[in-house]
Amino acid sequence: MRPSLVAEVQAWVDADPDPATRAELRTLLEAGDSEALEARFAHPLSFGTAGLRGPLGAGPARMCRLVVRRTTSGLARWIWHQGEATAGAGVVVGHDARHGSATFAADVAEVASGAGVPVHAFRRALPTPLTAFAVRHLRAGAGVMITASHNPATDNGYKVYEADGAQLLPPHDQEVAEAAAEAAGSASERGAGRGRAAVAHLDEAALIGAYSERVLDLLDPDGPRQLRVVYTPLHGVGGALTPRMLEIAGFAPPVPVPAQAEPDPDFPTLRFPNPEEPGALDLALAQADAVGADLVLANDPDADRLAVAVPAPPGRGRPPAREHAGWRVLSGDELGALFADHLLSRTEGPDRLVATTIVSSSLLEALAAEHGVDYVETLTGFKWIARAAAHRPGRRLLFGYEEALGYAVSDAVADKDGVSAAVLAAAIAAEALAAGASLLDRLDLLESRLGVHATAQWSLRLTGPDAGEQLASVVDRWRADPPVRLAGIEVSDVVDLSRGAPGLPPTDAVVVRLGGAGRVVIRPSGTEPKLKAYLEATTPPPGPSGLAKARREAARLLSALEAEVASRCGQG
Repeated sequence: MRPSLVAEVQAWVDADPDPATRAELRTLLEAGDSEALEARFAHPLSFGTAGLRGPLGAGPARMCRLVVRRTTSGLARWIWHQGEATAGAGVVVGHDARHGSATFAADVAEVASGAGVPVHAFRRALPTPLTAFAVRHLRAGAGVMITASHNPATDNGYKVYEADGAQLLPPHDQEVAEAAAEAAGSASERGAGRGRAAVAHLDEAALIGAYSERVLDLLDPDGPRQLRVVYTPLHGVGGALTPRMLEIAGFAPPVPVPAQAEPDPDFPTLRFPNPEEPGALDLALAQADAVGADLVLANDPDADRLAVAVPAPPGRGRPPAREHAGWRVLSGDELGALFADHLLSRTEGPDRLVATTIVSSSLLEALAAEHGVDYVETLTGFKWIARAAAHRPGRRLLFGYEEALGYAVSDAVADKDGVSAAVLAAAIAAEALAAGASLLDRLDLLESRLGVHATAQWSLRLTGPDAGEQLASVVDRWRADPPVRLAGIEVSDVVDLSRGAPGLPPTDAVVVRLGGAGRVVIRPSGTEPKLKAYLEATTPPPGPSGLAKARREAARLLSALEAEVASRCGQG
């Protein structure tokens, strides 16, 4: 074992406030397990698409109390650098129900207050969107949410919001990281010469009341509310808010999925606690069958995402979407199109703007053109979507979404919000039902007039300390040797986004376009050790009579693209 690693580990042990993680490192030192120690120290956690995120454990490459405390010390220094007014406005601190979340949130509160930054803390585990809402509502200087969202049960994370209520942007994330590194070498976590600030608990009832007022603004007060809903929070914290919001909006109490209704950090009924994963909604769909539901709503564990399933009569399947016993889980792109169509049809004004990411369906762009509103394409991550109107004077973000089930249907929250999205999805479904139609009928109308925009994903998950480097090398191969043809279609354009693009900062992704027929985007995930390929197949507007044929053609192209992508990534 190299002496420098021993010294680094020992220094970490000396500073670590957690006896469990100190013991973990001492055991590894005594065993001489250099491989395990290298895995915990060689690649420290860094800010990615949605803050810090990683497995629980000891060392700088794991989510642990010392990482949280040092990051918070760096954040507090950064907040003070923004000015006394920002620091005086304080930091909102929220947390989900994962292993370690409550302790990590307490560490954030202690270190921030010790650095002279007032703390507005939640008393219990609540959805991420409430933390984001509180930052704006209270005009706080920043916010921290302890969550790993939809990651496995072994993970946790640290998400930061700026004073505008949106997630931390580059280069601010690097500034916080640098300040945290400086704090690691400091004998004190307190700000120089500053006394300890107060830690105050938020008035939960008042905050939820203010939030609900903003959500109700989305709805027609006289609109139909007859709908039987099955809801699951997937063992997360959404159950504390989403059912209540549906009732406030006038819907009957949703039918719960008993095995998943209460927070459980082990997610015992799920392989992965991500509503996008095959099988994640099986219990909810079975419950929907049992009670004759009209709609299934599911939040991910921190309730910033939303999945929706609808009844799918025989013959209404749309390959390659997932079906289960007469139910169909809508893709993020499909639900995004339904939200956008609803909001654009019920608003007016030249100031409206809609936004999505480089990996989402191009159907939103077609909808924007149809309604004559501005459309913006951003990098992946809601920190970009939420600020899509920031440099466009006279414009406001009416709607933003990402294909990974994240939606901003109201400007009350400058982040994805699975709670307000659930309420609006129920309203749209109830409206369709009252008219003798369904959400699938609404999708038929959209694709008939704007063309089929079929999307799918292919992913490659790796494990081990060098997983990140391996995934990056796959993207590099696409960059260095891009295809000339894909699925028999000539490639019209290859864009290496590591060099940036008009309106986009550099990012590690490659876009391969197939003229008007579709595209492929290859990128490493910003939250998991996974490579993602986003596929899209598009057709001209087919009209009602040509819709079935157009969908078959799009499905055939998607299948061919998936096979070629897998082959080029070494999995064929």
